[in-house]
Amino acid sequence: MAQAIGTPGPSRLKREWRDWLLFVALAGPNLLMFGIFNYRPLLYNAYLSFYEWDFLSPVKIPVGFDNYVDVLTEPHFHQVLKNTLVLMSGGVCLTIAIGLGLALLLNQKLAGRDAARSVLFAPYMLSGAAIAVVWVYIFDPTYGLLRTILSPLGIVPPNWLRDSAWAMPAVIIVYTWKNLGYTMVICLAGLQAIPRELYEAATTDGANAWQRFRHITIPGLAPITFFLLVTGILASFQTFDLIHVLTRGGPVDATSTLIYYLYEQGFVGFRAGRAGVASVIQFAFLFIITLVQLRYIERRVTYAG
Repeated sequence: MAQAIGTPGPSRLKREWRDWLLFVALAGPNLLMFGIFNYRPLLYNAYLSFYEWDFLSPVKIPVGFDNYVDVLTEPHFHQVLKNTLVLMSGGVCLTIAIGLGLALLLNQKLAGRDAARSVLFAPYMLSGAAIAVVWVYIFDPTYGLLRTILSPLGIVPPNWLRDSAWAMPAVIIVYTWKNLGYTMVICLAGLQAIPRELYEAATTDGANAWQRFRHITIPGLAPITFFLLVTGILASFQTFDLIHVLTRGGPVDATSTLIYYLYEQGFVGFRAGRAGVASVIQFAFLFIITLVQLRYIERRVTYAG
């Protein structure tokens, strides 16, 4: 019987099957490793959140949603959520704002521009723990560098890392300083991708510097800003090393964030169930924030063709 019109022939089916096998051979191992090291721990954390376990006992006691109720009704956890949001908003906004300002400055033809770019980018290449150790000495109210600078001006520096009112600003300062170079480089790349003809045409039409920045630079950097916003929020939720070295979540609960709360519950208090609840809540936060950004913010971003 003649083959029906539009039905794939044996050669086409064979080619599609070969392409599928090639995809499985190339991408399969990567997807398998991704599932083992990413999704499996996530699912296991969700599983542990319904049990009481100290990591040592061979028996896990099922407690249902009791862990969720205990964590969500705990005043300490409410402070943890507040600290997480403060670090996220303060750190990300400052990093993008100052990084953009430095990118605008270093996009000009200045002497020593390349050296300045390298110096500003260097902190991003260092580990957060090493940077935090340096800043512990900078913040020291007795011998620190900030005291040396402020004392001749008659300003008494606060006890940054021991005062609950100044501890979170100190963490935000260090977070911003560490990530500033990366943000600056990304913004600099975005600025250099904006056609110079747009600025020349705007100048010819009588636009001043602010008008050129508002109507050309900001729209031109919209995709870059969106990228930095998403990655910055994700990074702020995962900031552990800076907090651990600088303040260890203190004083009291002033700098304890969601990921540090997870560490305290799991690896200090040996409460696997509460740590699992914290991990599930953090995943839910990041998923919702990313989904909102993708659905509502990205629609307003214009990508150049």
